[in-house]
Amino acid sequence: MAIKPQSSVSSAFTALLFPNTAQRRLVTQRLELVACDPSLAQQVLDFVTRNRDHFAPWDPPTPDTYFTLKVQTERLENGRRAFTSGEGYRYWMRSLDDPGRIIGHIHFSAVVRGALLGSLLGYGIDRDFEGKGLMSEAVRAGIDEMFSRRVLLHRIQAAHLPENARSAAVLARLGFEREGLARKYLFINGAWRDHVVTALINDALEPKQNP
Repeated sequence: MAIKPQSSVSSAFTALLFPNTAQRRLVTQRLELVACDPSLAQQVLDFVTRNRDHFAPWDPPTPDTYFTLKVQTERLENGRRAFTSGEGYRYWMRSLDDPGRIIGHIHFSAVVRGALLGSLLGYGIDRDFEGKGLMSEAVRAGIDEMFSRRVLLHRIQAAHLPENARSAAVLARLGFEREGLARKYLFINGAWRDHVVTALINDALEPKQNP
């Protein structure tokens, strides 16, 4: 017999026991966001290869083998399994005007249910498409899906290097609030780097106080 939540709080408890899965394709005004699938391997390889230097100052180090069709196919298969199991949701961005080319990604990783109902957010966009508002458009669509009744997350956390002004602007635009500074949080570009920690809360899952 299907369970029909009677309130936002009961919806949250339903999600604790019966996690659903996200839609595998999201469409915005300018973008198509598609979930991981090995059939995307060549497009993903082209994306990460042409942006290797672009992402290097902001991402953990990657070995040369990362930039091979074999490794990208394996990553996409792992991503597909994680998506299906509800452990993580990665979407690849493509322009509606050019569906054969991946121009970015968003990733809701380390999904934890139970009392947390949270995930970590990561994202990246092709250097040729920065400054057009596409990253904000994609992340907003992803957040809407994560906060929908299909997934019902309560908290999304994102961290960025203090000097990454573009990332800070995207998060602020989407309503993320700064919570603190994580010292030596990730090994980036040859050293352990501090990160600004921000979070966005799904107010629809906040308990309502009785009058």
